[in-house]
Amino acid sequence: MTRGWNSPRAWRSIAIGVAVLALVLALFRQPLADWLWPETRIQKLLDDGRSALREGRLSATDGRGARELFEAAAALDPDRSDIRNALAQTAQAALEQARRQLAAGDREAATRSLALARQLQAPSADIDPLAAKLQQAVRGPDGIDQLLQQAEAAQAQGRLDDAADAALPLYQRVLALQPDKMQALEGRDEVLSDLLTQATRAADRGELAAAAALLQRVERYDAGHANLPAVKAVMNAALEQRLRQGERDLARGRLQRAADAFEQVLAAGEDPAARQGLQRIAHAQVQEALRLTADFQFEPAERALQHARELAPDSAEVGAAEQVLQRTRQARQAMEAPGTGAERERRLKVLLKQLDEAEARQEWLLPPGSSAYDRFKAAQALAPQDARVKRAAARILPAARSCLDDNLRGNRLRAARTCLDAWQALAPTDPALAPARRRLAQRWLAVGSERLGGGDTAFAQQALAQARQIDPATPEIASFNERVRNALR
Repeated sequence: MTRGWNSPRAWRSIAIGVAVLALVLALFRQPLADWLWPETRIQKLLDDGRSALREGRLSATDGRGARELFEAAAALDPDRSDIRNALAQTAQAALEQARRQLAAGDREAATRSLALARQLQAPSADIDPLAAKLQQAVRGPDGIDQLLQQAEAAQAQGRLDDAADAALPLYQRVLALQPDKMQALEGRDEVLSDLLTQATRAADRGELAAAAALLQRVERYDAGHANLPAVKAVMNAALEQRLRQGERDLARGRLQRAADAFEQVLAAGEDPAARQGLQRIAHAQVQEALRLTADFQFEPAERALQHARELAPDSAEVGAAEQVLQRTRQARQAMEAPGTGAERERRLKVLLKQLDEAEARQEWLLPPGSSAYDRFKAAQALAPQDARVKRAAARILPAARSCLDDNLRGNRLRAARTCLDAWQALAPTDPALAPARRRLAQRWLAVGSERLGGGDTAFAQQALAQARQIDPATPEIASFNERVRNALR
């Protein structure tokens, strides 16, 4: 047998090693070259920088400008004279560019080029004369004095910041050229004060979105304006008042007015209390839709669900109610479908048998299409007065109630919610539903409180959301919500 270097295994190992080495060299050729031969990297940066200089790309945010490339080379070797010379050439090119731009009347571009020359430490003897010419040009007919006149005229006309030739943008242009220009500073302050006055009046009129927009505009120009805190306090008071009005309308059943109030608050900015208010209104709309569905009033039920969906598009409760509506509509259609008495009887027996099987599996509401509730509604649609159907209803409803109680005792709250939904679907007007909803909501809050005490804020938020969906009027929700908010701060 061949051993050592002459063995096939050894040659396979050598071949694999060579292949791996080739792959490493292919992948990391440039980094290795930079590490082993930094001179190569410096020369590449210098060559690229000179190309950028010839093309007039003196500086670029992507790092491919002459300045950035030469500075990268200097970082590798700060003592090389050719790198220092390259940076000095870039400074001279910036000065020459500023002269051309000034001659062409492009003062803003000339200002930027002159700033680049300063940063690259061009000689003051070259910079100062050009800077003086630039200042002289700025003070010309279209310069600072003209801009100030235009700004003051716009301010007098009430055109404060709605266009490029309005007062605030013009004052800002002056301050960009001369940051300490007192006339522009005072004019800008007056305009901002006028905008804040408008914001105060809008808040007093209840126009919260307009007031918020005005505040944002002022903050964009001067976040430290002296009058800003006072106007923000007025805005916050107006928001709080609108929230309270929405709560009062909701408590009195004036759902549309309550929704309008909460939406006005949200138009001014995201607000958890207003968002929760809309969710509670959506819950009330869902309850109304379920009541209408049970009476086969499908069109008004669909309208109620549409309102709920607009207010809470991600609500699982809305989705469940839509399934109930769809099932009930299908059952109604089946009831109206033609068929002989014998065919009806055959179909009814099949449905009752499937109902018994689903009941034995405890599948009250899920899975959709084959649950006990689905089979019952289909059978009820076929023969609403049939004694067997009535017996099934009498049997299913107590079972759903027992299902809720059993799961509550075991703290299986999601399963309990399924049982509650089944109960509600079977008897949406049952007066015992309201206290059952309250019990389940309170249990969610109790478990959430226990988990919150252990630091589980994520579960506490889920528990709060579940309680709000099930019974938003539960008294304990407000205090638990405050605890959750404090824990999240």
